[in-house]
Amino acid sequence: MFSYYGSKSKVVDLYPSPKFGKIIEPFAGSARYSLKYFDRDVLLVDKYPVIIEIWQWLQQAKETDVLSLPDVYKGDDVSKLEIAPQAKHLMGFCINRGSVTPKNIVADFCSWNTDKRKIAKDLHKIRHWKIIQGDYSQLENESATWFIDPPYQFGGELYKVSATELNFQELGEWCKSRNGQIIVCENTKADWLPFYPMRQMTGAYGTTTEAIWSNMPHNFQAVQLQWF
Repeated sequence: MFSYYGSKSKVVDLYPSPKFGKIIEPFAGSARYSLKYFDRDVLLVDKYPVIIEIWQWLQQAKETDVLSLPDVYKGDDVSKLEIAPQAKHLMGFCINRGSVTPKNIVADFCSWNTDKRKIAKDLHKIRHWKIIQGDYSQLENESATWFIDPPYQFGGELYKVSATELNFQELGEWCKSRNGQIIVCENTKADWLPFYPMRQMTGAYGTTTEAIWSNMPHNFQAVQLQWF
C-alpha cells in the first residue's frame, strides 16, 4: 500500500504462491506478498513501531479518511499538517519513495496524490488481518506460509531496526525450524542460508541480485542448474 525501502513490489510475482491458508510475515514492512494474497489469513509482525502504527491506522480507516488527506507538492512540509500522526507517517513514506523512515519534505519522486486513491480502494483487503508489533523470535511456530523478509545481511544497515541487531546464524536456524512453507528473501551477498539468485535489481544505493531460500522446490533451483 505504501512505499518502503526493500519493498518487494517489483519482484513479488517471482515468489512461490502460498501453499497454506495462513501467511505470516515476521518482518512485515509494506507487506507486498500478503497484499498479493490478501484473502488468506494474514499475520503481520514488525519490530519498528511506526510500520505497525501505519498498518493499524489503515486497518480501521474509512475510504473517506484516506481520500480526505491533503494533496502535497514538491517542497511542502508534511509535519505541519493537522492530521493524525499515523497519517503523517503514511504520507511520509509516499512523498519520498523507497525511504527507511517517513520524511517531512515532499521530494521529486512523490507519489502520494495518486497513492492515496489506490490505498483507499484497497482498505477492504486488510480488514481481517492480525497486525502486531514484536520480535520474530517470539512467534508461535504455526503451520503456515512464512514469508520472511528481514533487513538484509549486506544492505540492511539503513533500516531503523537494522541488520546490525540481527544474529543471522540464529535467524537462519529459526527460519529452517518453521512449520509449513518457508520463503526467505535476501540478496546473493548473504551467506546465512544457501540462497538462489532471482533477479538483478538497481536502486538508489546500487545494484544487487535478489535471492531466495525455501524449504520447498521453486523455479530458481532449475534456473541455477542451467548455469553450470
